[in-house]
Amino acid sequence: MDHTSPPEVLITGEIPQYAHPGDAGADLCAAASVTLAPGERALVPTGTSIALPHGFVAYVMPRSGLAIRHGIGLVNAPGVIDGGYRGEISVIVINHDPSESFTIDAGDRIAQLVVSPVSRAEFIPVDSLPGTERQAGGFGSTGVSAEREDA
Repeated sequence: MDHTSPPEVLITGEIPQYAHPGDAGADLCAAASVTLAPGERALVPTGTSIALPHGFVAYVMPRSGLAIRHGIGLVNAPGVIDGGYRGEISVIVINHDPSESFTIDAGDRIAQLVVSPVSRAEFIPVDSLPGTERQAGGFGSTGVSAEREDA
């Protein structure tokens, strides 16, 4: 896909829109209304289906404003829309607020859609992997400053 061949889009709701020039994510809007109690999650339809060109993927990402102002997030972020999928994009929304319900109205912006080229790897079984400085260091292994490690 280049800038002259956008993905084909079947819309029964709002057309995904970029809010500002240069934005990576186009806003996905709810096609139905739902009220989420604290801790509740729901599958919210968007009324949008897309046909991505070969070699592309779309990621459904949360909206930071909903997260900071209302505690609204996406359960499986980022959601992956593979190039062969032709169904409606729905978003699994969760209300992380411990005490307030949140209502999503049809037409509200609930997520962002980021379209990106994708590479496919060839996985080759081997008996061992080449060494690195990091080796098998995992979660948090590089996240502590040297000053705090000495403390």
